[in-house]
Amino acid sequence: MTWRWRYENAQGGEVTDRPLPREVFSSQADAESWLGENWRELLESGVEQVALLEEDRVEYAGMSLRVE
Repeated sequence: MTWRWRYENAQGGEVTDRPLPREVFSSQADAESWLGENWRELLESGVEQVALLEEDRVEYAGMSLRVE
């Protein structure tokens, strides 16, 4: 099983028009740790929210990168 982040705009559409990291992880914990270390850079690159996928299954979606 592999885990990955889908990068989304504020409306939930996938961000595909710019180069972004396309990391693949062997566990959910590894993916979440990576996001914890890199969310600021993603936000600066125009990513507003993310979804975590295990293969093609969505574990959770619509997680905002903005601190509110």
